[in-house]
Amino acid sequence: MMRMPRGGRLFLATCLGSLFVLVLYFQSINKPEPGLKTGSRSGKSRRGPLQTLYNGDEPELVAAQKSLQGRREVLEEACLSHTRKRRVLSPDDLKHLIVDDKHSLIYCYVPKVACTNWKRVLMVLTSDGRYTDPLAIPANEAHVPGNLRTLSEFSVPEINLRLRSYLKFIFVREPFERLVSAYRNKFTRSYNTAFHKRYGTKIIRRHRPNPEPEALRQGNDVSFREFVQYLVDPRTQREEPFNEHWERVHSLCHPCLIHYDVVGKYETLEPDSQAVLRLAGVEGTLQFPTSGKSTRTDGNMAAGFFKHISPFYQKKLFSLYRMDFLLFNYSTPEYLRI
Repeated sequence: MMRMPRGGRLFLATCLGSLFVLVLYFQSINKPEPGLKTGSRSGKSRRGPLQTLYNGDEPELVAAQKSLQGRREVLEEACLSHTRKRRVLSPDDLKHLIVDDKHSLIYCYVPKVACTNWKRVLMVLTSDGRYTDPLAIPANEAHVPGNLRTLSEFSVPEINLRLRSYLKFIFVREPFERLVSAYRNKFTRSYNTAFHKRYGTKIIRRHRPNPEPEALRQGNDVSFREFVQYLVDPRTQREEPFNEHWERVHSLCHPCLIHYDVVGKYETLEPDSQAVLRLAGVEGTLQFPTSGKSTRTDGNMAAGFFKHISPFYQKKLFSLYRMDFLLFNYSTPEYLRI
């Protein structure tokens, strides 16, 4: 039998080693934590952290348990029904997953879904006493890179270990309410000049007939209609990925590849947040900050913005965000004309 040259053997070994790491990584990401209910149809369910948490007979705790478990099951069923291709995540895909080693937590942050307050909470939890009050942390400091560790910073074995054993949670929001909130914050606020210059000028140049020189220079008067046209334009994602403030949740957090134990919702933010803090064992020492904003984007406000969007663009935009509606069990908005 012909012997393979030494260089060829080394090359083959290297390839097989890399393949083994990728397969191991893929399996660990999809492997649920021990004791957690999975989407399998074996009929067996073991006690998971939510069952351990809500082991009393209080009606409100039983209702909370059923709600959180129901979301998890809906997500798993939607993933099975609507995703065909499986792929391996790279560390670069894990930049939105914040790690708290002290309390064994992984949180995937989604902009415009209370992520500033969740980052503040995690800064308190991981600071060893430096921070004690989440609301005392300036909002801009909560977003400073390096203040919190992300899963992408760890080695592959360390990533695998944390994905297998830590409590993983995510907070989501009705997709179009989140989108309108992002538009209002980034394109209608005078202080967001960086977004105006980077995105506003491009949007105006591409989607506004005969723009004024001042608008091309400042980019600070983008209309919601122009923003929607920019999002559905095929050129947009060919040029670069969506900004995280309007990127789809399933693209930021990969919920069909990572088994999230808790799917919290912006619409039930306070009780869901308390449930996570209870699971982390810090409910008595830390409160999730509540927001007193009276101008929070809701369904009625979103309806007002979409009123001036043609059915053609409404349909294209819904198609773009369809997976987030399906995965997190949000109904098609009644105000859409599609």
